Amino acid sequence: MRNLITDIPGIRVGHADDARLASGSTAVVFDKAVVASVDVRGGGPGTRETALLDPAQTVEGIDAIVLSGGSAFGLDAASGVQAYMREQGRGFRIRDAVVPIIPGAILFDLLNGGDKNWGRFPPYRDLGYQAAASATADFALGSAGAGLGATTATLKGGVGSASAQTRGGITVGAIVVVNAVGTVTVGDGPHFWAAPFEQNGEFGGHGLPAHFSESDLAIRAKGGAQENTTLAVIATDAILTKAQCNRLAVMAHDGFARAIYPVHTPLDGDVIFSAATGDKPLADPHYGLAELGMVAGNVMARAIARGIYEATALPFPGALPSWKDRHG
Repeated sequence: MRNLITDIPGIRVGHADDARLASGSTAVVFDKAVVASVDVRGGGPGTRETALLDPAQTVEGIDAIVLSGGSAFGLDAASGVQAYMREQGRGFRIRDAVVPIIPGAILFDLLNGGDKNWGRFPPYRDLGYQAAASATADFALGSAGAGLGATTATLKGGVGSASAQTRGGITVGAIVVVNAVGTVTVGDGPHFWAAPFEQNGEFGGHGLPAHFSESDLAIRAKGGAQENTTLAVIATDAILTKAQCNRLAVMAHDGFARAIYPVHTPLDGDVIFSAATGDKPLADPHYGLAELGMVAGNVMARAIARGIYEATALPFPGALPSWKDRHG
């Protein structure tokens, strides 16, 4: 186990980013079309192809998911991933036509100090293509891909991932890009809100503080109205219907609530995509899905904390420090 979403066979992840731009894109690529859904909780989302993930809609399989910086400009990243998948002959077939199905979502990182004067067309289509073409089982955490320019209210944000198994041996994995309006740590200390769910010291092993002060529980938020959003994919090797996938995404949002304070605000565009590769049956369609969603929430919380723990600060004046800059 790598403690990554790629512990699920048939899933690969690729990053592409630009240091001068201080932004990038991340592609989650599936070796075969997978059942997928989505749950949007933030008040300011930016998405592509989420309507077709509703359980009532026709398309049953998707080929990749894209998470990108760049705000609405970053939606172009999905076109780059689509181009790469089309070259591989992947997609939804309608007679002789093949259309890769690539849902995606974006976060706001336009004011992080990077050079966003890219000319007529933004670079995200090319970044999306590069991310898909470079997808492997091992990938960087922290300030990479869509997480390069991500921030939180108090610390540098980034890409996190984690995995776990149910008692029946079904694997659950998450990848998340943390760019939240709120905080992932308690007050000014090194403690993560997600500390009760930590495994093997994966984000420092500090646990929770002995007590919470009034200051710890006060809201700490970014000043910019739209400089936010946490994006994630929760995946499993279970056999799920589209409706069950939707429920998995709903339950995985519990992980956001366990790790980010506050979360799902009017100023965030929080989105979780869910995907099932369909290799292992649930022992029970109801209890088994409940356990799967419980594990998904825990894994998501851990992934969020890892994204902050592994991040590095941007090299610009006034840039937010990383967790390791502040707490070593």
